Amino acid sequence: MSSIATIEAEPDAEVAPAAPLAEPVKVGLGELLAPARVPLAVAVGLYVISSLAAIVPFLAVVELARTLAPLTVGADVDASRAWAIVWVVVGALVLRAITQTTALVITHLADASLGAGLRSRIVGHLRAVSLGWFGSHTSGRVKKAAQDDVSAMHHLVAHSTMDLTAAIVTPVATMAYLFWVDWRMALVALVPLVVAVAFYAVAMGGSMELYNRYDASLAEINSATVEYAGGIAVVKAFGQTGKAHDRFADVCRRFAKFFGEWMEQASRTGTAVEVAASPPVALGLLALAAAALMSTGTPFLDVLPGLVLGLGVSAPIMALGFGIQDLRAATEAAGNIGELLAVPAMPEPAAPRAPSGSQIDIDQVTFSYDSDTVALREVSLHLKPGTVTALVGASGSGKSSLARLIPRFYDPQTGEVRLGSVPVDQIGSDLLYHQVGFVFQDDYLLHASLRENIALGRPDADDHAVQAAAQAAQIHERILALPRGYDTVLGEDAELSGGERQRVAIARALLADAPVLVLDEATAFADPDSEAAIQEALSELVRGRTLLVIAHRLHTIRHADAIVVLEGGRIVEQGRHDDLLAAGGEYARLWQATGHAVTAQHTEVTR
Repeated sequence: MSSIATIEAEPDAEVAPAAPLAEPVKVGLGELLAPARVPLAVAVGLYVISSLAAIVPFLAVVELARTLAPLTVGADVDASRAWAIVWVVVGALVLRAITQTTALVITHLADASLGAGLRSRIVGHLRAVSLGWFGSHTSGRVKKAAQDDVSAMHHLVAHSTMDLTAAIVTPVATMAYLFWVDWRMALVALVPLVVAVAFYAVAMGGSMELYNRYDASLAEINSATVEYAGGIAVVKAFGQTGKAHDRFADVCRRFAKFFGEWMEQASRTGTAVEVAASPPVALGLLALAAAALMSTGTPFLDVLPGLVLGLGVSAPIMALGFGIQDLRAATEAAGNIGELLAVPAMPEPAAPRAPSGSQIDIDQVTFSYDSDTVALREVSLHLKPGTVTALVGASGSGKSSLARLIPRFYDPQTGEVRLGSVPVDQIGSDLLYHQVGFVFQDDYLLHASLRENIALGRPDADDHAVQAAAQAAQIHERILALPRGYDTVLGEDAELSGGERQRVAIARALLADAPVLVLDEATAFADPDSEAAIQEALSELVRGRTLLVIAHRLHTIRHADAIVVLEGGRIVEQGRHDDLLAAGGEYARLWQATGHAVTAQHTEVTR
């Protein structure tokens, strides 16, 4: 059996976004809130009671004034009625405190349960999504959905729903009472509310466009910051610091100008809403109306309800505005979460089958990421157990696409991929990933100890097995030199170079001991010293396994059992190194263009 030295990185252009597996089913805000619907309904009911109870003290002022009015003419008052009103107020305040507190406890418990459920649902769904999807989508999208968007829904469930309830129930109940007592004062009490709502509607009319412009401007300034900071060394080296700074400053000025204009407009409108809804404005209008009515003979006690309760009609407008904003934010967040949950899951077999052996058969496979571009066309290939097969070809020829079909990152449109005579789509994912291992150019290392990273595929492995895998991967001595050895946590205690991280990934693959291995772009970040160590590690990794590698530096696969040349998604040549050179085809052309030159360079470095 042959051994392999190095597998070199290939540009990412070949890996296109994952093709949809089925028509996505959109998940909306209502569906996501379904688990919290009952507790929210109970909490809203309690908050309705709380909001009505909040009006009782103001009603009591009016009734006490009516009860105590005989004192102004020296007559007796109904003391029992006065005390009854006082006790009603006390009861209303206690009822408000109990219902409000209970509602908030219910909403926060519902929010905690909903948040945990949504995060579990997201993680559970992502476990069923094809691995190919993760290659074309950043972890930032998942983090935003699981963290930021779920948090945005927290405000709606725990706070905004209750605030909206109070902001609606209080003025509606107040206006109903005022119209029952004196419709004229009720109409006057409505004026500040109508004006405030009109100002607010004008402000909200262009808010979404402004928010979109804000997001775009913020993205532009973030991009400019990263570009300026990341390229400062090159810019300074070529003496272009002034031009680069001017471009960055121009982006900052445009953002500052837009943001200043937006805040100026928002402050004017916000001030107008606050003034229109303020108690002094309402009191002034109500006082004028009361004076006019009293001049026509209307008793003071008849206009008193409007003076007392009319002040609170327009006050909730600001809370209503904030609640609507939270609702919009939650709706947008729900859309992001729903979009993630709508990603089709990779179908699992109803009756999983176990493979018999480690041979790989690829039979007349055609695969496309989308309906426009075909990545592989009628490809057939046989990988024998204990052999090394290398895929070579120009960028975009289909090498990565073919390699990713074996661990079932994607399913082909036509044809079949079999492991041990069993189609891979008939093997359960858990069993398949125990049978097929893979090492990529930038294998992800968890934020955990190096011991846990190496033992990821075999969590029950003891220290001896972990260290043996690290020794075989030529990384054991480097780990022992770290501050806490195998207990070192990357990012906290120390950092590793790209080549060192790759050797940790190889140690992980060695310990997992999968009979089939796919090595794709495995040494992209390796320096010359690391490359030599990885050569030895990969030679150990090959022993007794079926190995498929993607090769860019052709000198690294000269001793492979089979070299498969891809061009335009088709296999155009296959054979051993010497035979392919003698044939004078595509492989010979690639070797002349890259392999021979790299071999000379490699010999000079290692001589």
